[in-house]
Amino acid sequence: MNHPAHVPGSAEPAPAGGFSDTESGELAEPAELAELAELAELAELAEPAPAGVVREHREVFGRSLPFGRRPALIMVDLMRAYFEPGAELYLGSRACLESAARVLAAARSAGVPVIHTRVAFGPGGVDGGLFFRKVAPLRHLVGDTPLGALMPEAGPGSGEPVIVKQYASAFFGTALASTLNVLRVDTLVIAGVSTSGCVRATAVDAIQHGFVPIVVRQAVGDRDPRPHEAALFDIQAKYGEVWEEADVLARLRA
Repeated sequence: MNHPAHVPGSAEPAPAGGFSDTESGELAEPAELAELAELAELAELAEPAPAGVVREHREVFGRSLPFGRRPALIMVDLMRAYFEPGAELYLGSRACLESAARVLAAARSAGVPVIHTRVAFGPGGVDGGLFFRKVAPLRHLVGDTPLGALMPEAGPGSGEPVIVKQYASAFFGTALASTLNVLRVDTLVIAGVSTSGCVRATAVDAIQHGFVPIVVRQAVGDRDPRPHEAALFDIQAKYGEVWEEADVLARLRA
């Protein structure tokens, strides 16, 4: 399934000093100029379509969000449950784990804050509510179980916090938003599993909390390619940006 993807570096670079705003005489930031140009383009697209015509998806949902100046990386639920052959949640591949490990190494080298999440429930899933009842494999994550352990390839380093969560979004019922605000983060780079579940939920909540979500395509994974691709399509269209691993690595190393 093909879907629109962000193309980093497609815009012309702006001069270092910004541009002159002819009305105010002040320098306009390149981002402001880009937004004005985009609004003008959208105004053209807003012309009424002929009756009964459905606009192309990208024509309606074609805007993009910028990769900010103060990113953080969140490693979502890279637990043994997804990579242990025989486990109910087993993905069948370690490709996203290996990609996430490369993004993690680049973030650490760049001094970018890193936050990890994992899932764990109290006795009987008492703190998991209806989500625990709906998703049967969550019963294997009651307490500190082997399947709930983070994979060593992408595990936390010194000083990197680990958020223990009970629901899909890394924001729901946790201190993630306040932690990112204290760090003055503007962009949340997202790696982890699963694409259609906790990754998508985290991306949606990220934009709702005022952070630009950048989902690393190769660093997220799912058990089925259909919801994986559908989730990436949906995130790119409405909730954030889907970047290739190589472009994220280049941005972190810049």
